[in-house]
Amino acid sequence: MISESLLASQYPNFWASRGASMSGCNASQRHPSVFLLQGIPGMEDRHRWLSVPFSAMYFVTILGNCAIVFTISTERSLHKPMFLLLCMLALTDLGMSTSTVPKVLCLFWSGRSEISYGGCLAQLFFIHSISALQSAVLTAMAFDRYVAICEPLRYATLLSNSRVGLIGLASVGRAVLLILPMPVLLQHMPFHPRRIIPTTYCEHMAVVKMVCVDTTVNRMYGLAVALLVAGGDIAAIASSYVLIVRAVLRLSSKEAHRKAVHTCTAHISVMLLSYTPSLFSFLSHRFGRGIPPHVHTILGSLYFLVPPMLNPIIYAVKTKEFRDKIAKYWCWRKEPIIFARGQKPL
Repeated sequence: MISESLLASQYPNFWASRGASMSGCNASQRHPSVFLLQGIPGMEDRHRWLSVPFSAMYFVTILGNCAIVFTISTERSLHKPMFLLLCMLALTDLGMSTSTVPKVLCLFWSGRSEISYGGCLAQLFFIHSISALQSAVLTAMAFDRYVAICEPLRYATLLSNSRVGLIGLASVGRAVLLILPMPVLLQHMPFHPRRIIPTTYCEHMAVVKMVCVDTTVNRMYGLAVALLVAGGDIAAIASSYVLIVRAVLRLSSKEAHRKAVHTCTAHISVMLLSYTPSLFSFLSHRFGRGIPPHVHTILGSLYFLVPPMLNPIIYAVKTKEFRDKIAKYWCWRKEPIIFARGQKPL
């Protein structure tokens, strides 16, 4: 836990707020001016050390995803549906990590745990809306693989660049419309005077637990959105891969089998990296009462770092066309050395 003596010295009203929280809500104050992010419970003395791997992973995340966006936007030969969707995924990875990690590093480095009420709700909105947008992009990437393998002759008709743009706009609209009610509902509810959020970021259920009145509507709406977004998208992705497997099994050539599987491995790896920690965080917030708080917080924080860091690496390794373009810009390919006249090579 955060040291109560430290909180008392930094925030003089801490003890009064704590006492008030024991007796009930202060209905006259709808919400506090700031919340206090606890960080990783029980590991506050190790925050400085934890900032080192967090900073390194964030740096790799920014570098890798910016390389993807720059390369795809500048190379006209990569202006294809598959790579445009990859560019969208890189943008969501940048948004996901940047919406949380800078504040986490500020907490680890300087111990500044306060976040304004408006900033907390804004972070909540961006975390969940970008997560919903990322899920939609992964679903569109599964559809792209389905068309490429099962309907190759109709690929240009079914999935043109303009349709990819429409898919992106529809995904943004869906994310905003579904997530916006979450902070709106919280704006009209009174909070406990004790303002400590036992995580490193403002997640929806963590903030809902700070409300001191009935939150059935908030919880049910959050559950419905999660089932609609994650459940619907996972079902669509699974259906795409069922059709892909059926199409691959009809192929007689082993080389054709290998190429078909190779085109899907990158997307499958990215999908598992993205959905596994997300589902763990969602389920543990609601049903994981026996999970130690520090384990839940660390895994929840790594969700904003590990998938965005590894996604560019996976696609750079698995996609030769993209790897060659990356090498062109970032000097990963050795260039021939031209010697001056009369000079002999070493």
